Amino acid sequence: MRVMLRAHMDTTATNEGIMTGSLPRVIKKLMDTVEPEAAYFGLHEGVRSCWMVFDLQDSAMVPALVEDLFLQFNAEVEVAPVMNAEDLAKGLAAMGGGR
Repeated sequence: MRVMLRAHMDTTATNEGIMTGSLPRVIKKLMDTVEPEAAYFGLHEGVRSCWMVFDLQDSAMVPALVEDLFLQFNAEVEVAPVMNAEDLAKGLAAMGGGR
């Protein structure tokens, strides 16, 4: 299932992660694991944030995927199902079209 992971990370914790090198290591490990179709990094609500879209093979993977974000960067994390335009069209067509 295609999902989007969104993480807002604590500024103090990520400052430390930048100085120690743990932030790039954690992000690389996560990206190597999920092989995202898209990944974006920036500011949201005043804190460092990332968004990754990837295929989640098994929901049991979620705890291991996000634990470093929680433990090292005090992150607020969401993982939610998402669709691209093709998925949406397929879903709408399955509803029977023009009701």
